[in-house]
Amino acid sequence: MKRYLIAGLLVWVPLGFTLWVLYLLISTLDQGMLLIPDVWQPEHLLGFKIPGLGVVISLLILFGTGAIATNIFGAKLISAWEKILGRIPFVKSIYSSIKQVSDTILSNNGNAFRKALLIEFPRKGSWTIAFRTGSPASEIAEFLDEEYVSVYVPTTPIPTSGYFVMLPKSQVHELQMSVEEALKYVVSMGVLEPHSHALPVGDTPVIPAPPPIVPPAP
Repeated sequence: MKRYLIAGLLVWVPLGFTLWVLYLLISTLDQGMLLIPDVWQPEHLLGFKIPGLGVVISLLILFGTGAIATNIFGAKLISAWEKILGRIPFVKSIYSSIKQVSDTILSNNGNAFRKALLIEFPRKGSWTIAFRTGSPASEIAEFLDEEYVSVYVPTTPIPTSGYFVMLPKSQVHELQMSVEEALKYVVSMGVLEPHSHALPVGDTPVIPAPPPIVPPAP
């Protein structure tokens, strides 16, 4: 009885959670329909709603915004917009903080979550997966006696919360596994092993010596 119950949970828990996340995502993106005037709403024109139409509109808005932001005119427009927001006292601090985080994480030139690491945490002899986010600020680095790196240690099974620590670079081992594989490894609590079984950079695998060749007896 208990085995069947656990087997059922293993089927429905990930499926139910996935459907719930998709529902929240689609229902949130559907709010893009609010940008359309009421007279142009499908419910007003056709007499019924079209589920998922807000998702399409939201994606088109994101695509259009990205297309505009990547050209010279769009860059100047965004720069002028940011200058206006920078003059508003309370909005300035919120916008600049969120922009710095999003630029670091989403930008291709950012350093956040670009490398999976193996570190000793939370105590010596206890190892965990972490991600390098950059280097300590210059104001902090001048108090450190050697080269340090900024590291984010995610919690399991929800990696969006965790710890920010600064560790000596000599105590950090870079892994060859991708960030996606490392995240899966963390979320699954070590159940889903990475496909690439690479060792940390600098470590050399120990290969046993082949057995000696004994000539056949005459």
